[in-house]
Amino acid sequence: MMNYSTQMNTEEESTELIQFREEWRQEVRQRQREEQQAQQASAADPNQPKVSPFASLTRPPLTNHTPSPIRNPRTTVLDSEGKQHPTWSVAGVPQQSVQHTSHGQDQLTGSLARAVEIYSSALQHEQESNLNEALRLYRQAFRLNPDVDRAHFKEEERLRQLTRYNPSVDHKKPLSVGRAEGAERKATHVARVQGREKAETTVFLSGLLAGFPQVLAFEPEDEREGVPINIVPVELLLYILRNLDTTTLERFAAISRKARVLSLDSSLWRNFVYMAYKPPQIPGTDVVEMIVNGYNASYRQTYIEHPRLRLDGAYIAVCHYVRTGLSENAWVNVGHLVTYHRYLRFFPDGQVLSLLANEEYQPSLVIPMLKPSLRMKGFYIGEWRLEGSTVLICNLVEMHSLTHASPTHHHNHVPQPRRYHFQMTLSLRSKPLGRWNKLDLVSYESVNVEDGEVVPLPLKHERPFWFSKVKSWPGY
Repeated sequence: MMNYSTQMNTEEESTELIQFREEWRQEVRQRQREEQQAQQASAADPNQPKVSPFASLTRPPLTNHTPSPIRNPRTTVLDSEGKQHPTWSVAGVPQQSVQHTSHGQDQLTGSLARAVEIYSSALQHEQESNLNEALRLYRQAFRLNPDVDRAHFKEEERLRQLTRYNPSVDHKKPLSVGRAEGAERKATHVARVQGREKAETTVFLSGLLAGFPQVLAFEPEDEREGVPINIVPVELLLYILRNLDTTTLERFAAISRKARVLSLDSSLWRNFVYMAYKPPQIPGTDVVEMIVNGYNASYRQTYIEHPRLRLDGAYIAVCHYVRTGLSENAWVNVGHLVTYHRYLRFFPDGQVLSLLANEEYQPSLVIPMLKPSLRMKGFYIGEWRLEGSTVLICNLVEMHSLTHASPTHHHNHVPQPRRYHFQMTLSLRSKPLGRWNKLDLVSYESVNVEDGEVVPLPLKHERPFWFSKVKSWPGY
């Protein structure tokens, strides 16, 4: 009897499951037909204005005058007593959109925007082979909005259409296939994040200055004491501030409102711009004013937002990989974690130093030795230039072998011409805005000097370079 009852319950569940699958398939077909009809209608009427992909998600809630929509069974759920109840959704509208419509437009828009942002970050981590973090972000994004992948795709399509109408006017040297693929892979994410940071910083500073009074003065910390600096003319204060670096200048700006206004003087940041942006940072000195005009003629905004390589320190990458070891026991696998460092130091004249060192040489020991006179294995000297946010390093030649040419027959050894040199392509990024402290290695290639053949080298274990400031090194 028990077996017969169990069999009947199984048959009922199978029937309900088949019915649910059929209803779900019909709903999917209906949505596909509606999307095709909408696409055909938009293609037939080219003058019809384009609607943002988020417009349907942010429309106002339904009023009493709106006809009652058709409801379709979406799925079947079990309550606490074990009874089955169908849940309903409005035809043609995602269930989550219906639930959030009554909460207001801003909450839904913010939730979707946050989900798209997390989804983009997950894509970036997946491209960098950080799969654990990517999986965590994917789950978080889909919890916020189940349709986040479609919204992200539509937003990317909208950005591509905008870039078609605003083509770049720069005519740069074409990159190799490897460089182009690497740059294209990171361009969308970097542009979105940096653009959002720039807008937030500009709006915040503008709003801050708008609330300042017309007459500003330094105020004493102790009201019983005077403020001698108020006697100093503004012209003399600006002359003193010209002798400070950007870090000290921003610290001075944080003490009072008048200090903040003085630190924004155009003459101060004009000097920083002309000291920092010289070849090979830019194509030529005659384009500085053109670059500044692209940032609303603001020298401070140009210095913060326009890409530049920092020369007052070194870019260091800490890399790891696991090497299989030997074991006397066949059931035991031995692995060794190997750590090595890559160093890049850039000079104003276009010279770059590249060093590959193992974990025996820690950064505290390497930094004082990182000079053109250094001679050790893994040390290269080459040339660099900056094109937009792409760093191109070429003619990297190892200097270690030059010092190991032993004399023969009491005659100096004549060095043989080199057969290979190396070149790198890196993407310059800034976290946070204005630091320009991160370099992503896009490609690393060896070049045959005789025939010019370029062979890409694997980047499996390479990690990004992070900037480390050295106080004794000049910044310009």
